[in-house]
Amino acid sequence: MNIAIITGSAGLIGSEAVKFFSGRFDAVVGIDNNLRQYFFGKEGSSDWNRNRLQETFDNYRHYSADIRDVGALEAIFAEYKTDIKLVLHTAAQPSHDWAAKEPFTDFTVNANGTLNLLEMTRKFCPEAVFIFTSTNKVYGDTPNRLPLVELGSRWEIAESHPYFADGIDEAMSIDQTKHSLFGASKVAADVLVQEYGRYFGMKTGVFRGGCLTGPNHSGAKLHGFLSYLMKCAITGDQYTVFGYKGKQVRDNIHSYDLVSMFWHFYQNPRAGEVYNAGGGRHSNCSMLEAIDLCEKITGNKMNYVYTEDNRIGDHIWWISDVNKFKAQYPGWDWKYDLTDILVQINEATVSRVAH
Repeated sequence: MNIAIITGSAGLIGSEAVKFFSGRFDAVVGIDNNLRQYFFGKEGSSDWNRNRLQETFDNYRHYSADIRDVGALEAIFAEYKTDIKLVLHTAAQPSHDWAAKEPFTDFTVNANGTLNLLEMTRKFCPEAVFIFTSTNKVYGDTPNRLPLVELGSRWEIAESHPYFADGIDEAMSIDQTKHSLFGASKVAADVLVQEYGRYFGMKTGVFRGGCLTGPNHSGAKLHGFLSYLMKCAITGDQYTVFGYKGKQVRDNIHSYDLVSMFWHFYQNPRAGEVYNAGGGRHSNCSMLEAIDLCEKITGNKMNYVYTEDNRIGDHIWWISDVNKFKAQYPGWDWKYDLTDILVQINEATVSRVAH
């Protein structure tokens, strides 16, 4: 049998991956204990998504295990052994604001949890492809030192800069910068995944995501920028814009497009490779531009307030250069742009709020 193990399977990327890989593997094993509800409260719960997966995909098997629990992971990996051909690790504590409240929880989930999964893979299925969902926060606030120019609705990099055409590439240093504790725990995991590729020769790939988004995001105040913004546009709940005049720029990649990158890597894997993975110049916006789009799509005026206090270590301008991945996997390209993403989030959120 060909088995795919997906951690964080009820989350945004995990659930998209279950849908994608269920038709390409004999079985998909999901590991998710809904820590999102602990992190973000009831509104962040992913139980609805787990239920949807179990009802929709006959070859999906769910385990409510904690990735910090080596014994629980060992039992799962021991059950399937070398039938495991792919380990896709998307589970995480994903908020840099939340991490400062409980540093031990953040680090043990993000760093120790990743180490546990790497070791289980090495022990039970060393030929499997191991894919890790990292983050652009591993670069810390180094991007804020770039020569930025203030425009009417956004910050932008100077046109003379090499990053202007396609964004920030993987050569940017991840050292000597303010990451947030979340960024630091993800750096530890990111480097571990690289090391298991380089030291042990395992097929490991690190994907440093920009804003990962899509219709199945359980958006919450501290995580899920576009999803939570659209939820506020629909419900009228107040949204807070943190600093930088609301002109901070993010690139946004649809969960399907990211999982498609994983599929391309899986078919022709490398050892210890690193890729920036975001919407690039194809799909990006500032906070003000996102608010404007949400208002146009919903027909509602947004209820938002502005505070000068930016989030610690937050990026003023981030656009991912994905040319390295495209050069190695020329068959891949984006399917969805920013408007597609927000329209889908609107439709999905209206449907969930109605129920």
